[in-house]
Amino acid sequence: MESKNYYEDLSHIRSMMERSSRFISLSGLSGVVAGLAAIVGAVYVYFVFKREGIDYFDGDRNIFGPSLVKELVIIGTAILLVAVFSGYIFTANKSKKNGLKIWDATTKRLLITFAVPLVAGGFFCLGLLYHHLFVFIAPATLVFYGLALVSAERYTLTDVKYLGYCQIILGIFSMFFLGWGLVFWAIGFGVLHIVYGMIMHVKYK
Repeated sequence: MESKNYYEDLSHIRSMMERSSRFISLSGLSGVVAGLAAIVGAVYVYFVFKREGIDYFDGDRNIFGPSLVKELVIIGTAILLVAVFSGYIFTANKSKKNGLKIWDATTKRLLITFAVPLVAGGFFCLGLLYHHLFVFIAPATLVFYGLALVSAERYTLTDVKYLGYCQIILGIFSMFFLGWGLVFWAIGFGVLHIVYGMIMHVKYK
């Protein structure tokens, strides 16, 4: 009996330490919603291409003009806002359900660690836009997003780093298939997010 209580106490202490050092309220459903938003956005972009007379899957390298790229940036920003807002809602609800604060010192450290490679990647992509190197934007977003996830893993669920590794590998792979960024973008931000979100929802619900 004493041995059982001893292990229960150790488990409780470990749980308290994890709660104090890691943000564990990330919702798997937020990943699913973000992935669905990315796929819907990718499908919408495909029809934008059709409107412009571009057959995206005709087998040629797809290079787009500045005006079309600006429209794509606006669409991408809208998708990002939907993903962030839905992520906040699901995560806040999970935190409330678990009796945890959504904003504390751990959350601040998580956001800072996550933001550094993400902001750097954002400015890098702006540089690509400025120099009209549009075909490199999709690979860059995947790689820098993956780096942000791997960096943030130390302050949240360990599983996040595996999603980050997949994003980095996909981004590097897409560098060898320039012009097909929409496909890789949909796989990375869409399919991978949905798969990851479903796994996390089942594992940590």
